[in-house]
Amino acid sequence: MREKQNKHRVLILGGSGFIGNALYKELLSYFKVFGTYCKQHGNFSENKVFLNFCVEKDSLSPFLEKTQPTVIISAIKGSYDSQLKVHKEIESYILQNSNCSIIFLSTSEVFNAKPLHPSYENDFPLSETDLGKFKISIEKLFLENIPEQTTIIRLPMVLGVNSPMIFHLRQCIRHRAAFEVFPNLIVTATTINKLVLQIHFIINHSLRGIYHLASNDMVHHDELFKEISSKISDRMPIFKSVFSSNEDRYSALLPKHNKLDSNYQITISEVIEESSLDETIVSVI
Repeated sequence: MREKQNKHRVLILGGSGFIGNALYKELLSYFKVFGTYCKQHGNFSENKVFLNFCVEKDSLSPFLEKTQPTVIISAIKGSYDSQLKVHKEIESYILQNSNCSIIFLSTSEVFNAKPLHPSYENDFPLSETDLGKFKISIEKLFLENIPEQTTIIRLPMVLGVNSPMIFHLRQCIRHRAAFEVFPNLIVTATTINKLVLQIHFIINHSLRGIYHLASNDMVHHDELFKEISSKISDRMPIFKSVFSSNEDRYSALLPKHNKLDSNYQITISEVIEESSLDETIVSVI
């Protein structure tokens, strides 16, 4: 095992989720890492660095005092009111602990009211959905009150061989079931493996501001999943085309002002290749 760096103590809120748990596994060899889980689960309840925290019931403050994090990563889910309370507790903790920073995982949904073009880091967010509006409110909370200790990471679709979306696609292929695609939707994407490396890099270099951790190029939603399907199997699912508009619209984050080093960037072709790897080989590796 690599020698751990003592620079950071990392608390991952939502450490039992898809992204949170991948981050835990990536960072564990380098930092002192804690994660939270809510639903009772043997694998997490038996892990001494995983804390049972339910956003709807618990105050975060005792967990912050116990773990004394220097980096908090928010990948938590729950009701919006409960999440808001937790994020205000984070803000209060960071105001009292200047050596601590927040990495907040946001989404492309913050731009869904601006579908006519792709979105860059400095674009003004505008959303029509409850999720998008909520994410904007948390971004604003941190950027206005603790900007020097805030990193906002906006995410596109996060794929990869073990991602929920690709698992669903494989199930649809196996059972010849319907898989929804959006022919008029232009998207960006990334993979879970690239994402955790990018966040690790951001922690190591104490990067602040807004980052769009998405592919450098775009693709139509239906083309993306048809290409992945063709690489996974000779069989195809039943692609159910959903048209919400007669014209092309964008749900595409693009990095422009805050680009990471070239080896931490990703393209759609790389997303396709990684998402179509043989799952049995990956599980062995």
